[in-house]
Amino acid sequence: MTAASALLVATAALAALAVGAALGAWYARRPSAHGNTRKGSQVAQSGLTVSQMLERIVAISPTGIVVVDKHQDVVLVNARARELGLVRDRQLDEQAWNAAQRTLVSGEDVEVDLTTKPKAPGRVGFSLRGHVRRLSDADTRWVVIYVDDDSEHVRMEATRRDFVANVSHELKTPVGAMGVLAEALLESSDDPETVRHFGEQVLAESRRLGNMVTELIALSRLQGAEKLPDLEVVDVDFVVSEALTRSKVAAENADIAVTTDAPSGFEVRGDPTLLITAISNLVANAIAYSPQGSPVSISRRRRGDKIEIAVTDRGIGIAKEHQERVFERFFRVDKARSRDTGGTGLGLAIVKHVAANHNGVIKLWSQPGTGSTFTLSLPVYEDDADVDVDDGTDADSPADHTAHRKEAANQVPPQVPPSRLREEHKATTREEHVRR
Repeated sequence: MTAASALLVATAALAALAVGAALGAWYARRPSAHGNTRKGSQVAQSGLTVSQMLERIVAISPTGIVVVDKHQDVVLVNARARELGLVRDRQLDEQAWNAAQRTLVSGEDVEVDLTTKPKAPGRVGFSLRGHVRRLSDADTRWVVIYVDDDSEHVRMEATRRDFVANVSHELKTPVGAMGVLAEALLESSDDPETVRHFGEQVLAESRRLGNMVTELIALSRLQGAEKLPDLEVVDVDFVVSEALTRSKVAAENADIAVTTDAPSGFEVRGDPTLLITAISNLVANAIAYSPQGSPVSISRRRRGDKIEIAVTDRGIGIAKEHQERVFERFFRVDKARSRDTGGTGLGLAIVKHVAANHNGVIKLWSQPGTGSTFTLSLPVYEDDADVDVDDGTDADSPADHTAHRKEAANQVPPQVPPSRLREEHKATTREEHVRR
């Protein structure tokens, strides 16, 4: 018997007592004055009889409870059973009645799968586990059906299976590629140019594999595998500046100028490393999915008791049907493009969990052919009371995203143009070479 089944049976045993009392309506025997106890006195003072209390327990039980007789008449049903669709218009679900008949005939407990089908396309049905037993071994007229909603457990199991399958597939790709490239290297050992070419590809695949493992560890940590560090007061301007620094080389290679608005002085409570990672992932995503030479911008604003950091691009955009899934692990709108840019499919999932761990949210506005705006919204640090508050339009409204884009258009670039970035990068490389 599984843990879920054992829990359901235990719940059934407790509820059976309540159902029996509800059907009896009164005590089988009344206590004498000599037998009154303090417990009975307390019940009397509450204005409820034990029978009424047990009826109430049945009514508010999180487990669906139905009592049915051998004529298929529903004698008792609680609100949870109706909510789960076990009884409609005093008619018992057909699967449940078939199970009840088996118990009426054999006297044995029966477990039954009562999973419901979705009522409409795109909706999810209930995953229901039912347990049927006689109301009393001495009375074969009634059976009790207990139903528990197992949907969350089923969903978590499906998520776990999908995750294992996705990880296996994603790890298989770079590992397989490195094996093929290693064979090619062995066959081309006498050709330096070919060796260099394949060697660079092996290095790229190994880096991609390393990034994936690093991000998987980070995601596991964010999902509770490890205790998160104590939160501290974090300067939002510092987070944005560090994210820009991390994105410098990628922006240079794509000939994309990453700009930002003026320093804000905003503060939030959080882990600076995680927040920098989140904004860096958003900027990296914007660069990866933007045409060469197009702009990417970062803006900051306070809205009520929230600080919003928005990353806007003028890239390919995301279709409406994909927008709810972009924060899933390994989900890619354009798989080929993601692999070409070295993406792991985990960046936005990490952003979502960073936001959740900081009591914040990540929002997306996107339109194909126009671009996207990802907005990380975090609670403002409580002592940050002297900053002007923007109580304008709703954060998800089109006007809000238009405002972000107007701000982005008027931003001053804290980073130098890509052409100068290349010069600085080359100079830095020469200095490092001299130091070596």
